[in-house]
Amino acid sequence: MLGAIVGDIVGSRFEFNNHRSKDFELFSEDCFATDDSVMTLAVAKAIMEASKTKTPNDRDNDFYAGLSKLTVKYMREIGRKYPNCSYGGMFYGWIFSDDPKPYNSFGNGAAMRVSPAGFAAKSEREAEQLAETVTAVTHNHDEGIKGAKATVTAIYMARLRAPKREIRERIASEYYALDFTIDSIRPIYRFNEICQETVPQAIECFLESVSFEDAIRVAISLGGDSDTIGAITGAIAEAYYGVPENIKEKALACLDAELRAIYDEWEFFAAEDEERRGISRVSVV
Repeated sequence: MLGAIVGDIVGSRFEFNNHRSKDFELFSEDCFATDDSVMTLAVAKAIMEASKTKTPNDRDNDFYAGLSKLTVKYMREIGRKYPNCSYGGMFYGWIFSDDPKPYNSFGNGAAMRVSPAGFAAKSEREAEQLAETVTAVTHNHDEGIKGAKATVTAIYMARLRAPKREIRERIASEYYALDFTIDSIRPIYRFNEICQETVPQAIECFLESVSFEDAIRVAISLGGDSDTIGAITGAIAEAYYGVPENIKEKALACLDAELRAIYDEWEFFAAEDEERRGISRVSVV
């Protein structure tokens, strides 16, 4: 999840002022946490609260029904406190609606906020179930669900340190054709907010990277919806490489006290969950 926050914050100042190069300062005084970070943390909060009712080994239909309700609750409860963090028009209306319903979206908001599902899952199948549950409360179009599932599949496989070749093959066979390179599309790539035109590109940014920082730099260099492409790429890169401590500290300094508290709660939750399952966290050398 931290990788998504890093990618969002680094990309925040480039969303409408693209920088098509890997040569830039990662953090500046113009960086800020956008809706990508706020909603990622809201999804994390929902997963944590739902997990208090069921153990990780007992996630049944009641768990997913409860998670759906909690996702609506925390996305709206937390989201209303940050009304100026760059929500899209339809999503803004959903947050402040008295009767929020899914609105058949396939926007890339489905993928930018979904990373906690990839880190909380104990299997690839569960990652997909978690992703669909937290996504369908708004983005219930097939392409919205597809974007979220592709993202968490890449995250889950990266957590297991699957070779990049295998991650590429899985995404290409089940989700999106990855028949391009970032260098080949950079000159013609333009701002786009739909899953079909941002999720495969973000996954390719990760696949071409050589480190966490490099993944973020590749994502920003592509242009387009920089904060969201950065968030999606960063989440997968975190799962594969981990996040260097100096980058972690600078990103977390951009969160206010309330958002930082949710992040800290998630770190404790994730550590406990991994300990229960005997998983060693990736260390950055």
